Amino acid sequence: MTRKTVIPIASAPPAAAPEVGLYEATKKIYPRSVQGLFARWRWAMVFLTQLVFYGMPWVEWGERQMVLFDLAARRFYIFGLVLYPQDLIYLSGLLVISALSLFLFTAVAGRLWCGYACPQTVYTEMFLWVEQRIEGNRSARIRLDAGGFSLEKLVKKAFKHIVWIGIALWTGFTFVGYFTPIRELGMAFLQTQMGSWEVFWVFFYGFATYGNAGFMREQVCKYMCPYARFQSAMFDRDTLIVSYDPQRGEPRAPRRKNVDPRSAALGDCIDCSLCVQVCPTGIDIRQGLQYECIGCGLCVDACDSVMDKMGYAPRLIRYDTQNGMEAGWSRRQLWRRVLRPRVLIYTALLALLVAGLLASLVVRTPLKVDVVRDRASLARIVEGGRLENVYRLQIMNATERTQHYRIAARGIDGLSESPGEAVEVEPAQARWVAVRLQVPYGAAPAGSHTVHFDIRQVDGAAQVSEKAVFLVPR
Repeated sequence: MTRKTVIPIASAPPAAAPEVGLYEATKKIYPRSVQGLFARWRWAMVFLTQLVFYGMPWVEWGERQMVLFDLAARRFYIFGLVLYPQDLIYLSGLLVISALSLFLFTAVAGRLWCGYACPQTVYTEMFLWVEQRIEGNRSARIRLDAGGFSLEKLVKKAFKHIVWIGIALWTGFTFVGYFTPIRELGMAFLQTQMGSWEVFWVFFYGFATYGNAGFMREQVCKYMCPYARFQSAMFDRDTLIVSYDPQRGEPRAPRRKNVDPRSAALGDCIDCSLCVQVCPTGIDIRQGLQYECIGCGLCVDACDSVMDKMGYAPRLIRYDTQNGMEAGWSRRQLWRRVLRPRVLIYTALLALLVAGLLASLVVRTPLKVDVVRDRASLARIVEGGRLENVYRLQIMNATERTQHYRIAARGIDGLSESPGEAVEVEPAQARWVAVRLQVPYGAAPAGSHTVHFDIRQVDGAAQVSEKAVFLVPR
């Protein structure tokens, strides 16, 4: 019997699994410039916001800067107001009003803040304008970046970044000028005597402006800004958003100007992609609402210009609501639903908060007092057999004039205070005053007794009463 030999056959190696990429490299967006109503509104907001931001620190109010947040002295100067840390309630009210305003604007018309007034939008628009003036229009910028190294490319890129850095540093300098008097800051810069923290914040804020507006741009809006993520919670089907009308625009296809879209069974959209080219975040609005959309309306301007050249009706892309788009509502019907109960409630609450804050500022007493017990001497017997407690009063003058205040105390029979003369406090300054309260020994039982300090402005109606404790030992 012959024995057979079995030779094993090596199995073929398994096919390599296809590589799956988990990261897609970011493609640079080259926004195309566009003219139109919403583009003009955006530039109007750029001029308005930057006129306020760059100009306000240089405006004087009396003998001081009109808006100054003096953290070292713990005083905020806003027009004619002098606010102390004890006035934090006004800052809280302002933050609540800002948040409610954001809710209101978002409920009415989506991301209006993002599209027109957000600092990221404003500085990106400024940096893009510089880029277009130096490197050319969208096509020229694409060719320049795609081309190899050349002297022209080096000069244009270098000049662009020099201008960008200049704008960014001036922005950082202005920002610090809200916390350090900007004229003093300018002299310190010229004399190379700026403080280390001032230098740090100028460069830090300047670097943030340079990086965000020059390089990150739409990445900030799409990935870093939390507003883009939770905005949908404030939207509903009656919120005005930038919308493409598919019933009118589809099916889309290129065509000549003299072609009748109805006879060719086409929609009004000629698929020119201008709406994509002008978008600062690079989205296609024809795909519906997307969280990346900042509601700037530039695609509306671009589409209207194309519709005008083709002889079609405008507003193929427009501000509309989901309900209005589906039902074909008129402008009157649309606005009737925009002004719905939710919006009216937000408006009423916002009006009440603003009125309350303004009324509180009007009736605000321009005098603040803090009472601190002298812990080195809680209670002691002094000459004449009188019992004495010592306190330290911080009197804060929240006016622009020197004031004189009288201090009186009440709460225990026979209570007397020293000093008895008026206390002078300089304009917008604070002064610590040692006050001694005395009572005849035995006039009050042992224990703690409530007393009140009444601080009154000598030549005015300002008066503040603060409570303290008078100790009588056993």
